[in-house]
Amino acid sequence: MEEPSAATTLLLNSEYSRLFVEDTDLYNRIVLGTLLPHFVWGPLPHFLQTWLRNYLGGVLLYLLSGLLWCFYIYYWKRNVYVPKDAIPSRRAMLLQISVAMKAMPWYTLLPTVSEYLVETGWTKCYPRLYNVGWLAYLVYLAIYLSIVEFGIYWMHRELHDIKPLYKYLHATHHIYNKQNTLSPFAGLAFHPLDGILQALPHSLCLFFMPIHFTTHLVLIFIEGIWTANIHDCIHGKLWPVMGAGYHTIHHTTYRHNYGHYTIWMDWLFGTLHNPEEDEGKAM
Repeated sequence: MEEPSAATTLLLNSEYSRLFVEDTDLYNRIVLGTLLPHFVWGPLPHFLQTWLRNYLGGVLLYLLSGLLWCFYIYYWKRNVYVPKDAIPSRRAMLLQISVAMKAMPWYTLLPTVSEYLVETGWTKCYPRLYNVGWLAYLVYLAIYLSIVEFGIYWMHRELHDIKPLYKYLHATHHIYNKQNTLSPFAGLAFHPLDGILQALPHSLCLFFMPIHFTTHLVLIFIEGIWTANIHDCIHGKLWPVMGAGYHTIHHTTYRHNYGHYTIWMDWLFGTLHNPEEDEGKAM
């Protein structure tokens, strides 16, 4: 099979860039046009529009998912999932929200820069499923998720193992180290640089792994929901998912369960601690 010529590659990249910009313009209009009057965001450069969309979307996702989940587990299903004495105080949750809100402008800068690099042709992203076909899409997605899982595991682990990184960055998140201090709002209560470093594997993957652009954005959206879920201290017992039961152990032992969506990396590198082990000892 012949390699495409330089001219063909240039035309393809130009077409991809046009479609990427069309997509981001559409997402900007949907979010910003719904939340703000046009005179506020319309005159802004495209890059700033994208950042504002990511920022407002991130704030809404964080607050709405946190509020709805807290209402469900702490009030509607009070004492069903979480014992009354393990419910975090309102003060603790407000502190977590404050930390997250201060970091949010910086968190959302990373996906904004990533989108800019996608639009300008620096990455392996492709704009439409028909560019590669369903089979290649699924294969690429599986490899992408595996690389992200590996990258986040080691980034998180090094934030513990490298003492200055833990002291000056990750310790901000680990002040929440008991069940009655952890809540869904703790999910984004990080030092800004800490949160960026842990999300970085998603962006770095774009440079060497073909991934559908909108799928990448959806996965970033899912991250916001997932990080709230794994800080609610409710063990879902859905193998091999690295759920809140595992992550609560991470917040209490500091040396286990660094993984992201699944237990595989902790199992592979010897840091897995299963919640069922603690339940067995308590019986």
